Amino acid sequence: MPKSITINGDLIHDIPSFYEEINRIFMAEEDWKIGNSLDAFDDMLYGGFGIIKANESVQLHWLNSENSRKALGFELTQKYYSEKLKAVAYNKKIIEEKLSALEKGTGPTYFEILLEIISEHKNIHLNLY
Repeated sequence: MPKSITINGDLIHDIPSFYEEINRIFMAEEDWKIGNSLDAFDDMLYGGFGIIKANESVQLHWLNSENSRKALGFELTQKYYSEKLKAVAYNKKIIEEKLSALEKGTGPTYFEILLEIISEHKNIHLNLY
């Protein structure tokens, strides 16, 4: 029987609150938390730490996902990429391409990136409510 995990979309208003919710749910029994990073989120979904065991079957329920979709939508994603362009540590060409695609309507929002990451984990079955 798959493990059932529920994300509360009403608690997600921006990127930091998304990771607060993820840490509250997935990392509750750990003495450390994942950072505000898409790579860290992806790594966590592989399991082996937090509440997901390696390759464990999971039913992930995202309640009020439409609230999260709006909160993590176009404007937030545009700001996210713009902030990355100000930082020295990122490949600016790649970020500029992602920002341009977003602005042309062909690139994913932060919410859609999260959905893509989740979909890459075949042991996780996502249900949006």
